[in-house]
Amino acid sequence: MALANIFTKPVSDGVINRINKLTAQTQPLWGKMEVAQMLAHCCVTYEMVYETKHPKPNFLMRLMLKSFVKKMVVNEAPYPRNSRTAPAFLISDSRDFEKEKNRLITYISKTQELGEAHFDGKESHSFGPLNVTEWNNMFYKHLDHHLNQFGV
Repeated sequence: MALANIFTKPVSDGVINRINKLTAQTQPLWGKMEVAQMLAHCCVTYEMVYETKHPKPNFLMRLMLKSFVKKMVVNEAPYPRNSRTAPAFLISDSRDFEKEKNRLITYISKTQELGEAHFDGKESHSFGPLNVTEWNNMFYKHLDHHLNQFGV
């Protein structure tokens, strides 16, 4: 089953509408993150695409990520609840809800505007070059997982 295409305006708008249903008081259905932490956590994927704040993994770590993690991240199977996350994605400090919400929406909009052609064959921070389907699955599946976690 193919995942919804985050590169299309209707799908990205739908994800943004779900984000806009969240409030600073929204509680998770599972897991330990608060809603602002979850939004910051979701921004990390986009930070790795658009910013240089996360160092690239060294050769050995990248080989391990490509060999053991990539398939789980870019396939269509949903993430299991309470699955472990990479250290760069751990958000343990408190965050400003509105700031993180706006950052995430900006990243989603930018990604949709750049479109599939921009991402086809683009080098991933951790996994090497990805095709459009792999990029889409990575973006959409992660967002959908956490929005479901918070009931939207």
